[in-house]
Amino acid sequence: MSSSVTPPNTRFGTNSIKWEYHVDDGGLAPWRATDPLLGAEQILPMWVADMDFQASEPIRRVLGQRLNQGVFGYATKSDSYLAAVTSWFARRNNWTIHPDCIVPTPGVVPGMHVALRQFTVPGDKVLIQRPVYHPFSSAVENNNRILVNNGLVLKDGRYYMDLEDLESKASDSAAKLAILCSPHNPVSRVWSREELTGFAEICERHKLIVIVDEIHSDLILPGNTFFTYGRLPKSLKRNAIICTAPSKTFNLAGLMTANFIVENETLRERLLAELRACGLYTMSPFGIAATEAAYNESEQWLDEIIDYIFQNFKILKEFLLTNLPKIKLIDAEGTYLAWLDCRGLQLPEETLHKKMLEEAKIYMNEGRGFGPEGIGFMRMNLACHRDTLETALIRLKRVFGDLT
Repeated sequence: MSSSVTPPNTRFGTNSIKWEYHVDDGGLAPWRATDPLLGAEQILPMWVADMDFQASEPIRRVLGQRLNQGVFGYATKSDSYLAAVTSWFARRNNWTIHPDCIVPTPGVVPGMHVALRQFTVPGDKVLIQRPVYHPFSSAVENNNRILVNNGLVLKDGRYYMDLEDLESKASDSAAKLAILCSPHNPVSRVWSREELTGFAEICERHKLIVIVDEIHSDLILPGNTFFTYGRLPKSLKRNAIICTAPSKTFNLAGLMTANFIVENETLRERLLAELRACGLYTMSPFGIAATEAAYNESEQWLDEIIDYIFQNFKILKEFLLTNLPKIKLIDAEGTYLAWLDCRGLQLPEETLHKKMLEEAKIYMNEGRGFGPEGIGFMRMNLACHRDTLETALIRLKRVFGDLT
């Protein structure tokens, strides 16, 4: 096992949503069903998108030093912080970012809510591409905006944008904003430059603000190439807010630190004004320290993690083909999230979920949580240790083998 994926002793007692809670009537309820001490009765937590891997040694070292300093007062971005962020994206994505364009937020999802409230009003229409990360829908609906779905198209095991449908819906005068997931969660698509260009041309033509969630952009599987929205021509990205964070990449979600890249000065000032109006004008000192250590010193750790996750994908794919051919893995290009097409089992939705949880004892995200287009699918988190995956596969075969 690589030193990058040395398991922690346990994640119990850390108030981990992934390990100590489950969804109950739309909220979170505590449970102990995933306690490793339960042995064969343990439910494997393979849902929330965080890793079961320790952060890199440089991150842990720097956070330890910051902790030992003993004073945890208010903090904000510094020149060294901005240099770490800009250097990272220049190296990884060949994307030159001016430091003035960086707007820190306490996370991509909170920042998305803030942006949506600033750039739309109740009754405006907001376009998303389901099946998609569920906070996109809740951000729209909880703020009394009208959700419009430009659904993705599944063809031969791969998802595509429906640009003709996007053109039609973007032309509605009530449509004011579009949210793009790139790479896409949960379907694991890494959009091509051509696809992004087509999307951007339509949004620009109809003067839509575009929020681009690139939180998974560092997690690209071998054989695929990520192209950032930030490298599109200026004429196509002048209304873009590009959301980045070290959280998924380096397993730092709990440190609540993200960076929105907003090149349009007018949009940037409006976003900053809304953040101030919400009282969100400082940063976590630990988030700052961890981000610098991540971007400056943890690239090798990331490369090892990506290789480990890629091997998990290959093991899962081969196992399904050999043992459970009616469960199909959608072609994986990016993220560490496997999108499983379980429709071939021909089980009613409730039966599928009940058998997965109560018989196989695996807790995944139900596909319907990503929109009705996800019915019959499950999202499986592969940022886990190999033994967790292998145990899950044995259980899947035991429960669903007779149906294939």
